[in-house]
Amino acid sequence: MSVEQKRRALITGASSGIGKATALAFAKAGIDVALVSRSVDKLRAVCEAVSHTGVEAKAYEVDLACLTQVQEKIQAITLDFGDIDILVNNAGMGYTAALSETPLADWQRVIDLNLTSVFQCILGILPRMRERGTGTIINITSIAGKQAFPDWGAYSVSKAGLMALSQTFAQEERAHGIRITAICPGAVNTELWDTETVHANFDRSKMLTPEIIAQSILHAALLPQQAVIDELTITPRAGAL
Repeated sequence: MSVEQKRRALITGASSGIGKATALAFAKAGIDVALVSRSVDKLRAVCEAVSHTGVEAKAYEVDLACLTQVQEKIQAITLDFGDIDILVNNAGMGYTAALSETPLADWQRVIDLNLTSVFQCILGILPRMRERGTGTIINITSIAGKQAFPDWGAYSVSKAGLMALSQTFAQEERAHGIRITAICPGAVNTELWDTETVHANFDRSKMLTPEIIAQSILHAALLPQQAVIDELTITPRAGAL
């Protein structure tokens, strides 16, 4: 890809937190962004902030929990916005409960959003990336996918699955010129800690900021095509949590 040619990225969970910070970081680097979230009002506000940088930004309302529609909707975005060079799978949810007290419906909801929706997003992007022989897919996993924490069972399992998904796709798609990176942050100060499914009392001032993670995502995306960061673990100086 020539230096002059514009890159296009699709970012899920782009209405807040890491997704929003990544959209802004990409825009400052001159990368056009297709922004995906189910929170359409917040998404439009991010779009407006991004478009001040002069890149193309477009909001797409997609509920990634509706798994049967995800692949088709991602394909439709690529037709509308243009071929995607960088896919950032950031959307996800937090969940805390002892495994013995996790209802099956909650377990399924976490696995569906944090793992299966990512699988479907990748399948929606993959055919065109393969045809073009290039592409970068960045999956936001978690330190919890590599290290178990009590009361974070369903979440840890979903993120460990995402690590395995990333590693498998990396091996299967290497021959097609597609790079897969797994970014594994420790605790990041985002709205996840305010959601009704997370009950944890940590000092948020010691957490990583979304902007720190966004810079790492941008770095992985902008590496020369012959290099790839397979996996990057970033923790707060104070420790994983």
